[in-house]
This record gives sequence, structure tokens and C-alpha cells, in this order.
Amino acid sequence: MESLDKKHVTTFEEHLEKRYGAQGTDQRMAFEAKAKAFAIGELIKEERRLSNMTQEQLALKTGTKKSFISRIENGKSDIQLSTLYRILEIGLGKKVSFTIE
Repeated sequence: MESLDKKHVTTFEEHLEKRYGAQGTDQRMAFEAKAKAFAIGELIKEERRLSNMTQEQLALKTGTKKSFISRIENGKSDIQLSTLYRILEIGLGKKVSFTIE
């Protein structure tokens, strides 16, 4: 088997720069914000499923609407930190902590 010619391998960072621009540009920051919103939504969806709750049950428990929970889980809605805490800590019984690098 022949080894890969490293000159033709594109790194993930290079792909992101080509598609969304260099880090710090408006287009790249918008992409990264959407990617983080998607990741948070996936986390909430997984924790909700592990808790055997429907979107409706989580919404009722946290004082929101099912449609809002759905938008969050699909990365289609910005979420305030207070709402994130309410969903994860009150709704799902999880502890939230942040790490800043």
C-alpha cells in the first residue's frame, strides 16, 4: 500500500479556512457560533432521552414551550445562560459547569 502524499492532504483547519474564512473573521465566527449551538442542542437532546422525557415534558418542567425545546435541540435558537441552566439543572437534574481555555 502506498503512503499518502502529505502535500495533498487537507487538514480540518484548512478546510474551515477555505470554506468559512480565517479564525476571527465574521463569517468564521458565525459558523463557529452555529456549530456550538448545534452541539448544545445535541447535548440537551441526548440528556433528555437518557432521562426518558419527551420535549413536551421537559418544556412543562422548565416553563418553556415544546417548540422552543425543539428549536434548541436542532440548533435553531439562541439560548440564554439562565435558560440553559434551567433546562439542564431543573429540567434534567444535571450540574452545569464551564471551562474557559
